Amino acid sequence: MRKFSPNLRLHIKETDWLLLFFSIIASACGIILVHSATMYKLTEGHAILRDTIVMAAVVIIGIVAAIILSFIDYEIFFRFWPVIAILCLGMMSLLFIWGVGPDARSDARTWLPIRLPGFKLFIQPSEFLKIGFAITFAKHLAAVEDDLNDFRNIVLLGIHALIPFGLVVVTGDLGSALVFLAVIIGMLFLAGVKIWYLLGALLIGLSAAPILWFKFLSDFQKQRILAVYYPSALSESKFKEVIYQQQQAVNAIGSGQLTGKGLFHGQYTQNGLVPVNESDMIFSVVGEELGFIGCVAILALLAVIIVKIVNVGRRAPDKHTQLFCYGIALTIAVQSIINIGVCIKLLPVIGITLPFLSSGGSSNLCVYLAIGLVMSVYRYNRERDPINYRLTGITTPFNRI
Repeated sequence: MRKFSPNLRLHIKETDWLLLFFSIIASACGIILVHSATMYKLTEGHAILRDTIVMAAVVIIGIVAAIILSFIDYEIFFRFWPVIAILCLGMMSLLFIWGVGPDARSDARTWLPIRLPGFKLFIQPSEFLKIGFAITFAKHLAAVEDDLNDFRNIVLLGIHALIPFGLVVVTGDLGSALVFLAVIIGMLFLAGVKIWYLLGALLIGLSAAPILWFKFLSDFQKQRILAVYYPSALSESKFKEVIYQQQQAVNAIGSGQLTGKGLFHGQYTQNGLVPVNESDMIFSVVGEELGFIGCVAILALLAVIIVKIVNVGRRAPDKHTQLFCYGIALTIAVQSIINIGVCIKLLPVIGITLPFLSSGGSSNLCVYLAIGLVMSVYRYNRERDPINYRLTGITTPFNRI
């Protein structure tokens, strides 16, 4: 294992402060937007709602955790990948015993309630699974790099990928399932898997779609999909009921026009007319109150973070490290695309947060854990400047002459 220099000045210099800075700016924007989205719920004597306080506290904890992780050699996590896999799968397994879902999804088991004195926390294990999968799948891909396209290795990689995907589908977390599916395909492609295998997997997936539709999707999930892509399959009253959240989000975004209504001045936002706009529909707050310019700025900020992570991976010396960074970048990118796609009615509502910007303890903590690991990759693969050692105070017979 590589030795860590005790030079504090070197520690500071080797930290990827730029990636951390952009992440903090994104989270700061998120905290302000969540506060704006929840202001209408405030009662007399309260200046800030619990959602905003929890998000701010989790972000601070996440930043500290990211900095700590950046000082730990990332190879430790790859060395103990079986332990990480067992922990992630163990957390997901607990959902089948104690898991709960949103009020509208009694069939789902996506959150793990943790009761503490005075309050109750909800942990979403699928968020931790995303990081664990990026580590284990990158390690697996690198281990079979020389015979990657051997049919036996393709089958084993497929089994590896299906385990987390299957778990999130069975627990009712369709949003995370789509993220996993996109990340799996992306990592396989970037690793060098032949396109014919990916096309074959796509055909198998399409043939299995009816099973997913009839066996795993609830009636409510089916209605959400039909409302976007085949509205005539629903009655007029049912369509209006199912599409209401998305239609309100689209109306809010459209009302912001170019420059927006102004922070804390959006009619839809400040009257709570867009359901769940502090998390799944946070982009509607951006569109209404900050306008098209604000939307572009947020997208640019997320793009900069993604590009920074990709560049860290591109400069990494080994395959598993590169693929891990690409996996994290893909996760943030795909999750952002899905969340925004839902808000502008291009995708059905599937309940997924916008990284750095939505409220939610698990998602905000895990995104910083991932950033911390990427920062560790950056630190331990930097090219250090040569150190000039000067020896003084040495006396020899020659300097006495």
